[in-house]
Amino acid sequence: MAIVWHKKSDGRLYEVRSAGRSLRLYTDGVCHSQYNPANPLTGHIWDLLMLPAFFYEPNVINRVLVLGVGGGASMQLIRQYVKPKSIIGVEFNPTHIFVAKRFFRLRHDSIQLIHADAIQWIKDYNGEKFDLIIDDLFAEDNGEPIPAVESNASWFNCLLKHVTKEGLIVKNFLDRQTARSSAGLTNPRINRKFSSIFQLTTPYNENVAIAYLKRASTSQALRKRLIATPGLNPRLKTSRLRYLVRRLK
Repeated sequence: MAIVWHKKSDGRLYEVRSAGRSLRLYTDGVCHSQYNPANPLTGHIWDLLMLPAFFYEPNVINRVLVLGVGGGASMQLIRQYVKPKSIIGVEFNPTHIFVAKRFFRLRHDSIQLIHADAIQWIKDYNGEKFDLIIDDLFAEDNGEPIPAVESNASWFNCLLKHVTKEGLIVKNFLDRQTARSSAGLTNPRINRKFSSIFQLTTPYNENVAIAYLKRASTSQALRKRLIATPGLNPRLKTSRLRYLVRRLK
């Protein structure tokens, strides 16, 4: 794996590494994004953050908010396959924004990148609601990723305030245990605000994506729409999409 670019700033080491045509962003040894413009699907967690949009019919997900941009891999997938009218990404780290634009080609009329503390930004936000909110907020500690915000009732209520009546929230968790202990599943007052909850995993990561839907859907509906979407059909031998979905509610 070759180092394409690196920078040390405020005691942190940033690297963009190449593996074939794929680029990966590392911050202090933690991989934050992977993207290949020729083959955008990775089989990893970034695919899973995009897939829950297909629990919904085409053209329903029009406004997307991504908290924690990294290199922007999930935003690229959403732009290409979901095609919403607007994707807003909020990222605290200015170097990540620089890398997302320069190396991960995160430049498009539908994309807006905001340099801000995403936690405070969403708490202060007072604008149009979003059809999809993705929480991908992580920091680094001794070369390991750590959640930047606790998935408690207060945080879920904050996200729910800004999602549309039938929208959804997707959250990246480090593992199943952390996902299952979140307020979205354990707090009855939060749990009952969602009509359907799904767990998505991939054999290549321990990470778990949980999709909290404010309307009813099924894994069959998800598969049917993926099959009908060019580039996402998991039945094709050439498909790089690798996921397992399990209904939790």
